[in-house]
Order: sequence, then structure tokens, then C-alpha cells
Amino acid sequence: MKTVFRHRVATRLWHWINAISIFILIGSGLGISNAHPRLYWGSYGANFDPAWWELPRFPAWLTIPASYNLAISRRWHLFFGLVLAFGLLAYMIVSLLNRHFARKLRVRRGDLSRRNLLADLREHLALRFHDPANPTAYNIFQKLTYLALIFILLPLVIFTGIALSPAMNAGLPWLLDLFGGRQSARSIHFLCMIGLALFTVVHLTLVILAGAINETRSMITGWWRVPEEPRP
Repeated sequence: MKTVFRHRVATRLWHWINAISIFILIGSGLGISNAHPRLYWGSYGANFDPAWWELPRFPAWLTIPASYNLAISRRWHLFFGLVLAFGLLAYMIVSLLNRHFARKLRVRRGDLSRRNLLADLREHLALRFHDPANPTAYNIFQKLTYLALIFILLPLVIFTGIALSPAMNAGLPWLLDLFGGRQSARSIHFLCMIGLALFTVVHLTLVILAGAINETRSMITGWWRVPEEPRP
């Protein structure tokens, strides 16, 4: 069986930092949500104001800490929010320097052709996730997903989180205006969390379908065993 080097150290390190950070951020964020489970648009929102979404009260097994404690949830959330933000910044710098973005995530015109998109979709439905001719290359769905994650979803959840911090408002008052007010920033922040949660579920599902042991080993050591193609 052929083995190829698939993930550099920076990618592997950032992956595991993100995995831990997002797990704790979602859990602590749900704990914070339980303090006021309503979402609004604009600058203001209180108990008797009409909310665009009445959130459920999340059970203890989903929150960090398991017992309701707003202060501790906020401490966990702030600390790992900083880990997520500086981790993303470091990964972007390294990936620009070592040309990871250009080599792996560059979207070419042919990638977006209808023919290529349909071909990649058929391969996914058949549970074939790599190109036998170039097994380390990302397909178009992987490229678009990772680009959206790195350059849209993660920056948006980070900057809306910064906008929600009273300590940052003094230095960056324009950030709240950019998102349309504190409550709008909070709503966008929560929607981004849902996006990250959905990405995580889909990502883990595809890892299992592609071969959990092989995929996990490649994200630890960098080396990946290329699955053998079924004989026609």
C-alpha cells in the first residue's frame, strides 16, 4: 500500500488546537447562552423585548461547566477565544510563507466548471474522496469549504466575539457599528457557532467514511496510506 506525506507540522498543530478550542468554545458558549437565551437584532435587547429567536435551555452535558456558572463559562470562552484567534493568525502567516494556500487551496477556473463539480459530487456519493492520480490534492468541495472556514467563518466568529467584549469597545468602538450593534453581533456570533458545529459534524462523518484510523494517523504523523482503488 502506498504511503504519502500529506500534512505539514503547521497544519497538524493548527488542526488539534482548533479541535480543542472549538469544543470548549461551543460548550462554554452554550453555558453563556443559558444566562439569556434570546437573540435580537440591533443595539439593545432585554427580557421583555421581542426576540427573533427564543433559544432552548441547553442541558448540563452540553455546557462548560456542567453546572450553571456564567463567570466560569465566560473565563473559558475568553481564554480559548484568544487561543483560536492567535492560532488562526499564526496558521495564516505560516501558510502564506510556505505557500500552503497556493499549493493546496488555490481554486482554478476549471475547478468550478459544471463538469468538474458534477464529477466530484459523483465521487463523493460513491465514497471516493481522493484522486488516484494525485492523492494528496484537495477536491473542489474541500477547497471551497476550507477557504470559507479560514477566511470567512472563523474571522467572523472571532471579530463578533471581540465586538461583544466591553473591554474592547473602548479601543475599537467602530466594531459594534460594523455589525449593526451589540445584539446583532451576538446573533451573528451564535449563527457562526452553529456553522462551526455543522462543519464539525460533517467533517467527522466524512473522516469516518474515509477511514477514521488512516485519517487520524495522517493528522498526527503527517503520513497517509493511499486507499487501494477497487478493481473494475
